[in-house]
Order: sequence, then C-alpha cells, then structure tokens
Amino acid sequence: MRHLVTGGSGFLGNLIAQRLLARGEQVRNLDVWRDPKAPADIEYVECDIRDRDGVARAMQGVDVVHHNVALVPLTKSGGKFWEVNVDGSRIAAEEAAKAGAKAFIHMSSSALYGVPRKIPIDASTPLAPVEIYGRAKLAGEQAVQEVCARTGMPLIVIRPRTLLGEGRLGIFQILFDWISAGRNVYVIGGGEGGFQFLHALDMMDFYMLALDAGRPGVYNVGADRYGTLRAALENLIRYAGTTSKVRSLPVGLTIATLQTLDKLGLSPLAPWHYLTYHKPFAFDVEPLLAMGWQPRYSNDEMMRESYDWFLAHRDDEVRDDASAHRKPVREGLLWLVKKLS
Repeated sequence: MRHLVTGGSGFLGNLIAQRLLARGEQVRNLDVWRDPKAPADIEYVECDIRDRDGVARAMQGVDVVHHNVALVPLTKSGGKFWEVNVDGSRIAAEEAAKAGAKAFIHMSSSALYGVPRKIPIDASTPLAPVEIYGRAKLAGEQAVQEVCARTGMPLIVIRPRTLLGEGRLGIFQILFDWISAGRNVYVIGGGEGGFQFLHALDMMDFYMLALDAGRPGVYNVGADRYGTLRAALENLIRYAGTTSKVRSLPVGLTIATLQTLDKLGLSPLAPWHYLTYHKPFAFDVEPLLAMGWQPRYSNDEMMRESYDWFLAHRDDEVRDDASAHRKPVREGLLWLVKKLS
C-alpha cells in the first residue's frame, strides 16, 4: 500500500515513516523541510499543510494518510496554531477523502484533557483544554471527525502522552543538561501525583497494531508503568550520579512568574507546560492492553535511555529548521536559574 505521512520529518512522523518503510510499504512524506538523514526510499514532497492544491497533489494514489503536521506548544505560535492545527487538519482530511483514501489516522494530543479532575483518564473524562494549543488540537480533531463522518472515510485518532526516546530533545534537552551539570531541577508544587510518559517505540508498536486492526476509534496511549513526576526525576538523578536535587516551587507564584516571562519572551516554557505539569496526568491503558499491545518501557526506563542518548549526541549539529522536538531549546532567562541552582 502507499502511505502519506504529513509531518514525516518531525520526531513522531519520522518514526512512523521509517516503521512503514521497514514493513515494505511505499511511503511519501509531506513536510516543509526534508530530514537529510531520511532514507532515500521515502518520497519527499515539500508542501505546507495549508496549501490545499499541494496537499491534493500529494494525496493522489495514497491508500492511508497519517496526519502528523502540527505546531507544538514550544513554538508559541499564537494564531498560527489555528491555521496549521485546525485548518490544516481539515484540509488534509478533505483532500484525503477526495482522493479516495481508505483510512485516515490523526495524531491528536493529551492536551485535549487540560487538567483532569481524576486519573486515570478514560472514555468518560471530559475534554477541557486550558490553553491555546490544546484548544486548537481539540478543534482540529473535531474538524477531522466531521469530515470523516460526512465522507465515510474510516478514522483512527491517537492521543499520546508526552513522548520520550532516542532523538527527543525539545524541553527535555534542558532537563537533561541541568542534571548532567549537577544543577537542581524544579517541580511546581510537590510533584507527587501520578504522571505518565510514553516511549516513542511503544507508541509505534501500538500505532501499527491499531493500523493493522483497522478498528476506527479514539485511543489514549501512555506507559503502563509509571509513578510520580518527582520520583521520575529523582530516579533519573540517581542514575546519572550527579549532585542535582529536585526542589519544589510554590504553585501560585511560580505559575504567575512563568506566565509573565512567557509573555515577555524570556522563557521557553509554554502555557501547556506551566499550567498542567504540576497536576497528576495518566491514561487508562487497559483497553489497549486488551487489544494485545505490550509496552516495553516504564517511566524510569525511558528516562534513562533518553538521557543516555542526550549525553552521546549533545554535540551533534542540528539544523535550525528541524522540528521543535528534534532540536535544542533556547533557555532564555532560565539560564540564570541554572547558574544559581
């Protein structure tokens, strides 16, 4: 079959494209930049997801569309969140349906749940995003659902937890850098609630399971073994063998300060980070396990692997136009906090 992966040069899209290629599938990548390390057998189409004519051309002859294009919280894209994450998703779904695609797989986000009142999150948990990125991702998912319902194109929606794994930089680059330097790291509040991550390879295993099952639906994907955020950080520091400590910050004052720094452009942290990461967050993955999914990584295991990869590749050259999760983040005023830690 022929597959189109939108955003196939990004962290997750790249993994999907390469996994499909390894299975012997024909793969086409639609993105605004080309990963120079991508296999030559993956066809590349340079196109912005907002370019309807370009998207329509890329859809020709495609059996399955894997829609991953999205501006992530780190980009702090303002109104462009709506243009790309909502309008772009609608364009992708509409053109896929017109081209006769047999299935559409939409990569959504755990940000749709905002700050859930109880965990684990399950099918009964209301969708209540608390910031602009989450609201745009919700509207984008709804736009795709409407198109698929109207055209009869089967739809699979994936809502992953925060991903870790080899090649994952973004906000984790700051965390790993501070720990390797023996600097203190901080949690807002106590960091004592259950907090779930997801390894990218476990994500890929479920993704392919859902693809092969051909079962339309919405799937929340996260690790089956996790503890608190504080425990994850303390265990990583113990593994790293540095002098870092996990310090708690007062909730109200810290959020207000980070909001101000964010508005002034002095912090890399976006509202999704400072409004939610001090709250418990985990998916109920029992329905996925019942489908036969067998995740391999706990929170601690994926943190250790990602940290080791960071140490081994911290001096690698990374293109400025790489996706936000595949390149380092500028610390802004946080560099001063690091120096004082």
